Amino acid sequence: MIPNISNKTLQDLEFATVLQHVTEHCITGLGKERVLATTPITYKKGLFKELHLVNEYLSSFQSENRVPNHGFDDVTESVKRLKIENSFIETAAFLKIATTSLTVNEHLKFFKKFKVQFPTFFDLSQKIEFTTYIDDEIKKIIELSGEVKNNASTSLKQIRKDINHIRGKIGASFTSALSKSIGAGFLDDIKETVVDNQRVLAVKAMYRRKVSGSLLGSSKSGGIVYIAPQATLAYSREYQNLVYEEKQEVVKILRELATTVRPMTSLLEEYLAYLIHIDAVGAKAKYAKECNAVLPKISKEKKIYFKNAVHPVLWRKNMQQQIETIPQTIQLHQKQQIIVISGPNAGGKSITLKTIGLLQIMLQSGLLIPVDERSETYIFENILTDIGDNQSIENQLSTYSYRLKNMRSFLRKCNAETLFLIDEFGTGSDPELGGALAEIFLEEFYINGAFGIITTHYSNLKVLANELENVTNANMQFDERSLEPLYKLFIGQAGSSFTFEVAQKNGIPYSIINKAKKRVETEKIRLDKTISKLQKERNRLQKNSDNLEKQKIQGQEHLESLQEKDDKIQAKLAGFQELYDNNQKMLSLGRKTNELLNKYFQTNNKKELTTNFNKWVADEKVKRAKKNPEKLTTKTQKLKAKTVEKQMQQVIEQVEKEVLEKVVEVRKEKKVVAAKVAKEKAEYNYKINDRVRVVGSNAIGTIEKIEKKKVEINYGFFTTKTTVDKLEFVDKSKK
Repeated sequence: MIPNISNKTLQDLEFATVLQHVTEHCITGLGKERVLATTPITYKKGLFKELHLVNEYLSSFQSENRVPNHGFDDVTESVKRLKIENSFIETAAFLKIATTSLTVNEHLKFFKKFKVQFPTFFDLSQKIEFTTYIDDEIKKIIELSGEVKNNASTSLKQIRKDINHIRGKIGASFTSALSKSIGAGFLDDIKETVVDNQRVLAVKAMYRRKVSGSLLGSSKSGGIVYIAPQATLAYSREYQNLVYEEKQEVVKILRELATTVRPMTSLLEEYLAYLIHIDAVGAKAKYAKECNAVLPKISKEKKIYFKNAVHPVLWRKNMQQQIETIPQTIQLHQKQQIIVISGPNAGGKSITLKTIGLLQIMLQSGLLIPVDERSETYIFENILTDIGDNQSIENQLSTYSYRLKNMRSFLRKCNAETLFLIDEFGTGSDPELGGALAEIFLEEFYINGAFGIITTHYSNLKVLANELENVTNANMQFDERSLEPLYKLFIGQAGSSFTFEVAQKNGIPYSIINKAKKRVETEKIRLDKTISKLQKERNRLQKNSDNLEKQKIQGQEHLESLQEKDDKIQAKLAGFQELYDNNQKMLSLGRKTNELLNKYFQTNNKKELTTNFNKWVADEKVKRAKKNPEKLTTKTQKLKAKTVEKQMQQVIEQVEKEVLEKVVEVRKEKKVVAAKVAKEKAEYNYKINDRVRVVGSNAIGTIEKIEKKKVEINYGFFTTKTTVDKLEFVDKSKK
């Protein structure tokens, strides 16, 4: 997959601002450069790897096993110099390289130990060779203080031994000359000082010829001269020679060390690249923690479901000003392919559009995004944007010309793997002509299967959104009283522009607004007013719905509690009822038995008693058989029951057949009647006050005016014009 996401798209969505915020969490300059160079990742495998790295780093903040320190010095130039044959670098540069090697090796050991917790980091780190060779070789030669060790070579050890010996002689000879000069009274009160890193005597000017040695300077007043004693000069020359030899030997040792380390320069470059990458990953994770970002589910099915999404740049700005940022929940899927957001300016349409675009770009660039963890999205090949007034003075393009040029690019690139975002769709030209062209563009995007969000004020686009199956209208909610934006997206209904209401709220005189209203077509004002009224009503219903929902939940909980109590009571009642029925049954049996016995005692007729008892038992047996039918056990019984069932089925089928024949005849009669009625309606000459409806509409209106083939229909609160061929007759006028 090769995403087609242009620099213009990144610029439109303020992606650079997000990267700038991420760099604030970098600990090195190279890490900042890496973050600022971030672009959408080309292949899904690389993208998923980067996202999991950031997510694992973020999870480490909640764990005892924190990612080890990955700070490092920029040794890029030092490594380049090491590549040059017979070159060397300073001891400080070698120590920085050793520290870099040590840091990476610590990471390799750490991620190997905790590979279950950090599987992606483990895979990344195990591609790098683990070796202490570089660190060992450098530490063998150079002290942590930056000095080359005495035992780095035999020659260096001897030279430094000789230097120390000469220093002792210089010190002893200077002390002897100092004592003599003090005894002779040649020195000033300060006795001695240092000139050019060399101890000198502070001799009074009048005695300068009395002290043998080399004159190295004098005080500003000229009263003191500085003389290096003759006895120390010979030792000083020898000391300078030894210092020079030491420097040469150190260079030789460093050159040999460079030769030793030179074969490892490729590995050092890998180390450096790894640490730069980790710094960038760490910065992304810290930024994610700052703005409560998560890794949403990446869906194989084409969809976007961002729950409680916030624009990270706006969120940060609002945080600084202690303003609440309203989260948005938005979905795009196969049955809601394109969303058309309408409504007044300053309501949050553009922010909603930019939020979705920016979060998608961030995710496809390896950054976590501030959404609910139950969110999910798809990886798009193309993300196209047309946001803001892009008038180009340099190219002598008007806003509309620029947007047409942009639309040409959209039409060329737009496919089923595209997410497009267009702000103020169709503006920049004549509303009717520009709106018509915008309709065609929208239909093309829809046919190509692209997902997208557009914002617009054009009524025809709102109507088109209702007509296309998988395109949905939406609006940003407004408080109908204060006309303050609520910054909440409502899916399913177009929004009113509140043009005149917003103008009045912003102090435009009512007389001016009234003149403007008169200039606009009556139907458009009525339509906008109707939409506005519906939107206000919907806001009121939404509030009521929310309150009712809360009451419903409370009522449901109370109902469940009552139901539970009722179940317990019913269970007890059922037990009591069963006990009562059994008792009544026993009483009935007892009464019958008592009746038979009393009759027997009176007549003493045993035969009558037996006959009555057997008859009573037989009656009881029949009653029980009706309540509990006998199960068919033998083959004969089952076969007989099957035969009876088959005969009943045949009777039912015969009845169904007869009924169906009658239904067919009735339908034919109805078709003839319907055709006759349709013919009468088609040939009917419409008159004033006839009740009619427009074909495809449910609303019934009354004809007010007829001019040739054109008619004007009154619906009560508004009128409309159409042609006779689009009418459907409902009822004749009532005179």
